[in-house]
Amino acid sequence: MNSVVLSFQEMKQSELSLVGGKGLNLGVLSRIQGIRVPDGFSVTTVGFQRAVEQNEAFHTLLTRLSKLKPEDRKEVGEISKEIREVIQNVTIPSDLVEAITHYHSRFGEEDAYAVRSSATAEDLPHASFAGQQDSFLHVIGRDSILEHIRKCWASLFTDRAVIYRMQNGCDHSEVHISVIIQRMVSPQVSGILFTADPVSSNRKVVSIDAGFGLGEALVSGLVSPDSYKVQDGMIIDKKIATKELAIYGVNGGGTETKPIPPDQQKAAALTDEQVIQLSKIGRKIEAYFDCPQDIEWCLEDGTFYIVQSRPITTLYPIPEAVDGENRVYLSVGHQQMMTDAMKPLGLSFFLLTTPAPMKVAGGRLFVDCTPRLASPASRQAFIGLMGKSEPLIKDALTTIVERNGFIKTVEDEAMPAPSKGGVNPINSDPAIVTELIMKSESSIEQVKQNIHSKTGSDLIDFILEDMKELKRILFDPQSSRVIMAAMDALFWINDHMYEWLGEKNVADILSQSVPNNITSEMGLALMDVADVIRPYQAVIDYLRQVEEDYFLDELVKVEGGQEAREAIEDFLTRYGMRCSGEIDVSRVRWSEKPTTIVPMILRNIEQFEPEESKRKFEQGRQEALEKERELLERLSSLPDGEQKVNETKRRIDIIRNFTGYREYPKYGMIHRYFVYKQAVLKEADRLVEQNILLEKEDIFYLSFEELQDLVKMHESKNELICKRKEEYRFYEKLTPPRVITSDGEIITGEYKREDLPSDAIPGLAVSSGVIEGRARVITNLEDADLEEGDILVTAYTDPSWTPLFVSIKGLVTEVGGLMTHGAVIAREYGLPAVVGVERATERIQDGQRIRVHGTEGYVELL
Repeated sequence: MNSVVLSFQEMKQSELSLVGGKGLNLGVLSRIQGIRVPDGFSVTTVGFQRAVEQNEAFHTLLTRLSKLKPEDRKEVGEISKEIREVIQNVTIPSDLVEAITHYHSRFGEEDAYAVRSSATAEDLPHASFAGQQDSFLHVIGRDSILEHIRKCWASLFTDRAVIYRMQNGCDHSEVHISVIIQRMVSPQVSGILFTADPVSSNRKVVSIDAGFGLGEALVSGLVSPDSYKVQDGMIIDKKIATKELAIYGVNGGGTETKPIPPDQQKAAALTDEQVIQLSKIGRKIEAYFDCPQDIEWCLEDGTFYIVQSRPITTLYPIPEAVDGENRVYLSVGHQQMMTDAMKPLGLSFFLLTTPAPMKVAGGRLFVDCTPRLASPASRQAFIGLMGKSEPLIKDALTTIVERNGFIKTVEDEAMPAPSKGGVNPINSDPAIVTELIMKSESSIEQVKQNIHSKTGSDLIDFILEDMKELKRILFDPQSSRVIMAAMDALFWINDHMYEWLGEKNVADILSQSVPNNITSEMGLALMDVADVIRPYQAVIDYLRQVEEDYFLDELVKVEGGQEAREAIEDFLTRYGMRCSGEIDVSRVRWSEKPTTIVPMILRNIEQFEPEESKRKFEQGRQEALEKERELLERLSSLPDGEQKVNETKRRIDIIRNFTGYREYPKYGMIHRYFVYKQAVLKEADRLVEQNILLEKEDIFYLSFEELQDLVKMHESKNELICKRKEEYRFYEKLTPPRVITSDGEIITGEYKREDLPSDAIPGLAVSSGVIEGRARVITNLEDADLEEGDILVTAYTDPSWTPLFVSIKGLVTEVGGLMTHGAVIAREYGLPAVVGVERATERIQDGQRIRVHGTEGYVELL
């Protein structure tokens, strides 16, 4: 054995850096008993490095390439082309040529070979980089193999490979390439096998695509393959395609595309017995690698050969189940308006806050709702409640429970059905809300005072103990009754006004400009900050050029700067603990990065007149009062009009006095989180000084229990932190499902509606009205560039987006329900809104004119 060429059998598990992901996987496959892998060898990365190490032109071009960014596509293309030309003309070292000649003769000089690239950043568990480098089939003869080795080396610098590495943060100089030379088989049938269904993500379903000839016809999309799905050793789905073409090897080298005789085009490529046999081979390989696999296979003279296996990196991780029973999990992020991945400390804080049975998967939180679905009585109530929030979840859960036997039915005491608003457990006295808010704010002030002197283990113990007080406040029965009373009243009003008066979603207007909504008040408060700054042109000019977060220190040096600074600081004192994705304590808060709110302030100065916040609030309040007057007048003329008026008036009072409070408990939780965070970061500073942490933000990659252990034991966890950072980067790229089962199956749910225009995109109606305008598709709050009258289209909104709501005239989100943040604030500001619109940020183009039907729940592309 030598370091420049290794046979598959000579490769070791630790030699990723020598043979790349693809080569290493072939080495492992060749050692699995009962798995047939065509013989072959690898020209290792050492061979590539030796071929280019003395080439000055290569290194000069590589240095130039390293200074470019993905958006510099023209320059990337030009330099990459030059690098490829240099590599294709490089001289292969003589000892490497001798080693290749030796292995070539050992495995068969007359045979045809596949010459395939295997980069060190390829076929890895968290990033496949699949298809980034080139492969060549049916190569015959040593000289041709040497030529194609150079081509494989050069393909490390194709435009797509270079840009992909840039996008994934890989250093070009740190990624090397080996080349696999593998004996070709002459298959009658080839294809791809996934040990988890790539469409549904179900880990119990094997998916097989098959076609005649070499697999290149399938991979390149030249033909549609036969498709088979196998579960528990049985074929559960089979589609036989019309296969008109196939690719075969040519005797003299290379490949050719041939037409398939008409009488064979609709013939099945595999027998049912072969499908079952192949699925068992796939499961055996999966068990060996201990993760779902994407497998390339060939069938030659009745024998299956495996020519590649790589991890499937696109599957969403499954929440861990402990009992082996079928489980159903709901995404917490879709309820909390935060579908991004969370860091471990953020996950820990939320888990410590909630009593719900939650699991972590892919950096997100999921609730195990299986017990709610197990009892027929509680199932009906639970699905009904979910349907009020988000129809897509309701449809997904309905799909699951209609599968006989997936969830074991348990006859137990039924969950209480959601109230229809017939009984109000408390009166509508607004003093109830005032008292709840005062108690919460008093408690937060007490925490601020008491935590100030805590350090080390005392600090951690204090936070754990104070979490109990946070939970007591969050789940205070009085607080819950207020929120539920408001929701019940909202549903009651909408149902009865439609029944009695034929008018839809009346509560949307009645919810405008309600008192005590801490989130909508925040948007108006930032307009007031703009009012303070507007008279001072020097402050405006200064703010337009600020880049650093310490800008408030310099602000006082310009005319009006002191007044501006005080206004901004007062705002941050009240709302500075907020930010995008705020349920994750690790996210940077406005107080930590005040430059975040500067564009919002400047936008308010440009788009609004002084005192606009007061006018906007009063306008909404008057519209709500006028709607109330109109409704009660119309109801009074109906049969039993007096009773209808009294019942309706009672619900309207509850909506007006209690609806605003719904945003407050989360605000109190986030405020408390920020107090904890500030104290923990101070502790992290001490750990950095003691060389226990490399940087203070590293604590966010530890769970609370691990942080507690770190503070107590003072033993470095840098290796674990590094691993967690890599995992987090992977999780960031995943899209979390609304509903996922313990089989890994993602149930998407559908809108069951037939009353929409043919080109409409359906969603959930959450705030009435119809509005037409320019769509602004924004995926990052800091990139928001809105003008008054735009329609905001985004994945989700949380309270940090509220300041944008004052300048838009409509809202469309991919995530959300009737009582989630965007819906509540849209109603209060009187903005037509549709939420739960699948892939809205992909289907709607930035700048496109759209019409939002907030009453009916759909969006039209104009």
